[in-house]
Amino acid sequence: MSEPLYVPVLPARPHAAEAYRRLHPDVRSALMPLWNLPAFPGALSAGLDAAVRKFVDPVSAVHRHHGGWIDAPLAEEAQISSLADALCVYSELGRLRPVTGPERSEEQRTVALETARRCDCGVGVRVRVTGEWDGDIAEAVRDLLARAGPAVPVDLLLDMSGVLGDRPDAGKEALRALDALVPLTPWRTAAVLGGGFPHVTGDMLEQGLREEPRTDWHMWHEIRASRRAYLPLLGYGDYGVQPTSALTQVPKPDSKGGPPWGVLRYTTEGSFVLCKVLARGADRIAVNRRAARQILDLPEFRGATAGAGEAWLRSCAGGPATSSEGTGGPTQWLCAGNVQHMTYVVRCLPGS
Repeated sequence: MSEPLYVPVLPARPHAAEAYRRLHPDVRSALMPLWNLPAFPGALSAGLDAAVRKFVDPVSAVHRHHGGWIDAPLAEEAQISSLADALCVYSELGRLRPVTGPERSEEQRTVALETARRCDCGVGVRVRVTGEWDGDIAEAVRDLLARAGPAVPVDLLLDMSGVLGDRPDAGKEALRALDALVPLTPWRTAAVLGGGFPHVTGDMLEQGLREEPRTDWHMWHEIRASRRAYLPLLGYGDYGVQPTSALTQVPKPDSKGGPPWGVLRYTTEGSFVLCKVLARGADRIAVNRRAARQILDLPEFRGATAGAGEAWLRSCAGGPATSSEGTGGPTQWLCAGNVQHMTYVVRCLPGS
């Protein structure tokens, strides 16, 4: 396995592509994102090709110098062949590698491996563990690796999915999975992914700043404390500052409006700090600037020069009370949140 990577699991959406673009070059060089296409219910071949271009072109455009993976985990069976054809061009450019997994259909595994061979880019093997580790999965991965053969480089993406307070044994289950999977082949890279960001409701934010534990980060430290021989070569991954369910949201291109409130997010050593902001209304300017100031006042705030996320928060906090410019909206709030989060994670990982 190669040196560890930080693998953020990101939706192939404009806010995430912009966040990746705004990272400092040395931070971006430590990342290898796993981009996820949304579901396209009932879409036919021609519509899929256009949808893929809409969502993946912006991602590909920001991957000029560093690689990543591109996955369509929600694809319908009838869409797999068309999606593979549409995505292949991005793998041919050498920047976005295909993804498969032991639970995927026969056709999906076949087309992913065909793309990996044709583009000479290798393949990501995404192994999902949503509860207890099932030893039968290791045999399915072994079969998949046999089909790939030694000529296809393979990356292990152990996806623990949502890792919240209701999964106190997630670290132990991840170690059981790693103990079974790591010895199967000389993986090109390997990473453990987990989503610790909570589902946020308006009621949670009525009392001002709220802290939610970074349960996925706690799982990572439990894994690191195990002192397994493979740990120095194991990378860390997370779902950024959105819950894992964000990947399943179906695009609504014609929708307007949206909820009247949103969230500013800030990442500290052990917590996600959340603060309510408004998308509209007479109090929007005052509320949003006050929320940004509350984050700037945190003892853990890393300063406006820490990255583009912190710089945006400072600009929002210090803007005029008579103008809404710089107070943001859902896209800007997500973008700033992901930039500060990814930057902080890279700075915290060993070797950074």
